Parts: sequence; C-alpha cells; structure tokens
Amino acid sequence: MASMEGLVPITRAFLASYYDKYPFAPLSGDVNRLTTEIRSMATDLCKDVSLTEGERLLVHEAECQPPHKIDENMWKNREQLEEIIYLLESSHWPKALRQQSTTEDAELASILGRLKDKFDNALKTLQFFQSKNSESVFNTVMTYMPQDFRGTLIRQQRERSERNKQAEVDTLVSSGGSIRDQYALLWKQQMERRRQLSQLGSATGVYKTLVKYLVGVPQVLLDFIRQINDDHGPMEEQRQRYGPPLYSLTTMVLNIRLFLTLSLGQFEARKVQKDQITILEEAVDVYTSEFERFIKFMGYAF
Repeated sequence: MASMEGLVPITRAFLASYYDKYPFAPLSGDVNRLTTEIRSMATDLCKDVSLTEGERLLVHEAECQPPHKIDENMWKNREQLEEIIYLLESSHWPKALRQQSTTEDAELASILGRLKDKFDNALKTLQFFQSKNSESVFNTVMTYMPQDFRGTLIRQQRERSERNKQAEVDTLVSSGGSIRDQYALLWKQQMERRRQLSQLGSATGVYKTLVKYLVGVPQVLLDFIRQINDDHGPMEEQRQRYGPPLYSLTTMVLNIRLFLTLSLGQFEARKVQKDQITILEEAVDVYTSEFERFIKFMGYAF
C-alpha cells in the first residue's frame, strides 16, 4: 500500500494546476477548413437522392454536437475508424470499383488502399491508448488499497467483470451485431466501469460490504473516484482543457465517414471527382496525424 504522506484533495483546482504543466498545442487550422469542405461535398451528394435510413442517421450524427465526455469521444472516434476501415476493404467496394476497368478506377482503388492503412494505424494507436489507460487508472487506485485479501477481492471482482463484458461482446458479434451495435455496448460497458469505480468511492453496489474493511485507504482518493462520473466534478477541468480539440476531430471523422459512405454508395451513378479525391486525401492525412498526435499527448500527460 503506497504512502499517503503529502496527499491532498483531488479537486478541480488541483487538476487545473496539474494540467497547466501540459498545454496541448492547437490543432492545425486545416482541421476546420477540411471538415467544412468534406461536409460540403457530402451535402452535394445528399441532393436529389433518396437516402437510406442508415445514411440519414449518419447525416444527423455528423450535424450534432460531439459528446461532452473525453472517453465517450474516444469511443466515438474508434467506432468511426472501424466503420471507415470496413468501407475501405476492397470486398465492400462497389462492383464497378472492384473490377477497376478504367485507369481512374484503378487509381482510386490504390488511393483507398493507402487511406485504409492510415486509418488502420490510427485505430491501433487508439486501441493501445485505451488499453493502457484503463490499466493505469485501475492500478493507480489499487496502489492505495491494502495489499492483502481486500485488494485481492477487488482485483478478482474486476477480472470477473471484464470476462463477462468480453463474453457480451463476443455474443453480440457472433449473432451478427453491427459495428454500431458493438460500440453502443462497449460504451455502456465503459460507463459500467466508471460506475463501479464510483461505487468503490461511495461504498455502494458490489463494494458495499468490502469498503467498510478498507481502513487506511486515503479519503481523498475515495472522494475523487466517487465523483469521477459527475458532470461538474473535478474531471470537468480535463474536459474544458482538452475536450475542444477532440470534439473537432470527432466531427471531422464523422464527416469523412459520411462522404465515403455516400460517394461509394452512389459510385455506380456518379464517379468521385479528382478534386474530391484530393480533398479527401488531405482530410484523411490531417485527421489521422492530428488524432494520433492528440492520443499520444494524452498518453504522455496522463
């Protein structure tokens, strides 16, 4: 069990002083510019056509404000990355594009392959960050827990919970659940993890009996994890500091996915124009590089 000497309440003011040491360099101005251009291209593709229910839902999502929570945006970006990678797999291309019967189609196929590689790399970066961050949060909490049967019980509870969560995902996938369905479940599970942390801090739920035996656990830690889900708790400082650039990236990737969905869906009726391809390539370059920069910064700062 770690020493509690020097521990202070983890308030929003405390986090503000900590975050002052880690300013995030602003996103490239190209993010907003290219988001606007991609959105305009997608809007043109919506004209004079009957959109599917899925396309209408995606249009609505791209128009909405991104979620407020940092981790919800992370999951939202991960969902879009997986959806885009699915679209860019050659087996899911329109038949005419798969045949590559023209020079233009062959060039586009090559470009889409390169774009897929960029999205693959961004997804791997995000997956690594989320896995590492989840372990880091739990291990930080466990550092201050008694290293005896009480700590063991908490670890066992978490391991059981994670096995059950993975089984839920596996069942959904095997039953044909969509990527959207999977991420709705994954976000629900993430909130459950947060609720369990909160329960540990407030001695409720699965930890009600155990916490009364946690004599010596610093109250400042229990207070912090009890408030971890609060909209106006200490974590709001993180959202205010680092949320805006992430919100911009969430909006950008949603619009990239929207354009790809519509342009590939209408490929038989109208080919993607060269100037549109140029803008798309630039947008993907900027999104993936800026998103990976943001993720690596968050991993370094936290």
